[in-house]
Amino acid sequence: MAEKNSTIAVYANAAEIEGAVRELQKNGFDTKKISVIGRDENKEEQVIGYYFTGEKTGHIGRLGKLWAGVWLFVLGSALVFIPGLGMVVAGGPIVSWIVAALEGAVIIGGLSTIGIALYNLGIPKEKVIKYETFLKEDKFLLVFHGTAAEVDRAHEILDSTHPLEATIHHG
Repeated sequence: MAEKNSTIAVYANAAEIEGAVRELQKNGFDTKKISVIGRDENKEEQVIGYYFTGEKTGHIGRLGKLWAGVWLFVLGSALVFIPGLGMVVAGGPIVSWIVAALEGAVIIGGLSTIGIALYNLGIPKEKVIKYETFLKEDKFLLVFHGTAAEVDRAHEILDSTHPLEATIHHG
């Protein structure tokens, strides 16, 4: 991705992040520029899984409804186990950066694969560490990337949805 401008909003639960995504859609934002990241730890010892049948993509787990909805409009999806974070589910362009981080096997100061993907997006390391902490606390990240003007406008909309935190990062 050439654009290193992004805004990242942190949400406490699935309902809040779904509402934020709907707000961006309602305001005409390109859904191919939206990524969602969250953990799907299953404390009840039930199956957690991801499937793609060629016609349908799905997620089995406590957040199956959220991910099924997210995958309808974003480009790319992944379910990966990341040491230190656990089972992480992602949808959107961030998936390409996660795959690049996994394939590159680059270690950047103790960051997880998600952290490396965010760092490569132009997010400062201290903020990456904070975002990883939010994920460990079962929060969700919504990442919107694009031109500086698009990111500024998306940030205003996301900020109006009352996230726990919303930050602009211009590359």
